[in-house]
Amino acid sequence: MPVFAVTYAYTDDTARRDEHRPAHKEFLGRLGDQGINLCSGPFGAGESPGALLLIRAGSREQALAHTEDDPFRLRGLVADVTAREWTPVLGRLAGEF
Repeated sequence: MPVFAVTYAYTDDTARRDEHRPAHKEFLGRLGDQGINLCSGPFGAGESPGALLLIRAGSREQALAHTEDDPFRLRGLVADVTAREWTPVLGRLAGEF
């Protein structure tokens, strides 16, 4: 099944993100337990606020649908979300996906 690089661009509402981060992490953890969220995490401190999620899904639409119930998205803390199919080829982790 394909892997999609889903990117979040966060709003500037850091306080609300901090408030809802535990529920956000729990949600993504459940997707991980289901084999959907292969890996995810925020961009570094020097980058625009956001995150990268590697999502296993049958289509781009399905990848985005998997994130619709993310508490960050439900509470309007994600200003923009995109999904691009990604094909891992080289490197230590390529065979893991």
